[in-house]
Amino acid sequence: MEEQSIILISCGPIEKEITRRIAEDVTRAFHFAVRLKECSLDISRFYNPGRRQYDANGILKVVSESYPLNAYRKMGLFSVDLYIPILTYIFGQASLNGFTGIASLYRLRNELYGLIPDQSLLADRFSKVVVHELGHTFGLIHCNHPVCIMRSSTYVEDLDQKEVLFCSQCQDQLEQVISQ
Repeated sequence: MEEQSIILISCGPIEKEITRRIAEDVTRAFHFAVRLKECSLDISRFYNPGRRQYDANGILKVVSESYPLNAYRKMGLFSVDLYIPILTYIFGQASLNGFTGIASLYRLRNELYGLIPDQSLLADRFSKVVVHELGHTFGLIHCNHPVCIMRSSTYVEDLDQKEVLFCSQCQDQLEQVISQ
């Protein structure tokens, strides 16, 4: 039987050091092997010129249908501005109790907010988004614990306040799902 693994699919210009850091954090959070893949997905059809953003729901569907079908979970990593119709922007999106998620580092860069670049902070933020979205694929919903990775994040400041860890309640729920 093939080893169950989480596949991180890099779909755009994302620094190797950042994907390495995400892989370490995902392994630590979920205790599964992580494999890194590259993709050349053309997402231009999901671009909304009126919003100057990309439709996350469309991209999520394509990643779900197009990339390694044998993965235990898969996460598409992007560097474009994502939205869903009801929100101005999002950091990531995932199928609750599904197998696929996506995340983008576009709104995680300090430069977008007039601050000096910080690669370490960028990697930290992106890891938090990826682990959070993967948590949704395991059925975890938003948590109210202040530093839990499953707390909702509307702004980068929200991400900065969280840990790359689940609170004890979310960790228990995750372990129950994984053990089934």
